[in-house]
Amino acid sequence: MDERYNPFTGRPITPGYDEPASRAVALGLEPPRFCEHCGRRMVVQVNPDGWSAKCSRHGISDSTAAEAR
Repeated sequence: MDERYNPFTGRPITPGYDEPASRAVALGLEPPRFCEHCGRRMVVQVNPDGWSAKCSRHGISDSTAAEAR
């Protein structure tokens, strides 16, 4: 099983434990700052239409892909 990371804190996700989220994260106003796959810090760019984030190992994700989930 692949280990997953919290995209807002970079900590490993522990099954059965819900880490409290900030109000901005809960409202969907904060873009992810860490890669879900490896926990590395990402380069994030926020623009008027949304955001894009780039992991050096896993490539680019953006708000349009996140909204589709």
